[in-house]
Amino acid sequence: MHALEQVFDRTVRGLGYELADFEISNRGRMLRVFIDKIHDVQSEPRSLITLADCEAVSRQLARVLEVEGFGYDRLEVSSPGLDRRLKKAADFARFAGQTAEIRLREPLNGRRRFVGIVRGIKDDQVELESEGVSYVFALANLERARLVPQVKAGGRK
Repeated sequence: MHALEQVFDRTVRGLGYELADFEISNRGRMLRVFIDKIHDVQSEPRSLITLADCEAVSRQLARVLEVEGFGYDRLEVSSPGLDRRLKKAADFARFAGQTAEIRLREPLNGRRRFVGIVRGIKDDQVELESEGVSYVFALANLERARLVPQVKAGGRK
């Protein structure tokens, strides 16, 4: 685990959120942190990240990063969005039943890109149903995976 990821995860969890993802760019000078509410199966509908949530996490992360000695020029904190990345096994379990786009590092049957319904994860193997066929991918073979936002009737997401 990247040292910054540990700092982000510990700080974000301490505030009652989960670290959905992070990005480091511009030679480590730009930090983007994506947070989400800790998922509780009992809490439906799921509450969304607000500006106040992002501000609170940003303030705390700025303090922690200074104390930990991590230099940066810019820190952005936001929600992961409707097309959030799926990285961990827990992400695939949480979003089972939803549509995702998966890109593989190594092709399967000559294909690297698949879009379909996430059916779950077992033993670090992601199951995806695409075009009526069930595929199983090793989590380690995923180059990237994202949810595909679904448009509801009436044109709204």
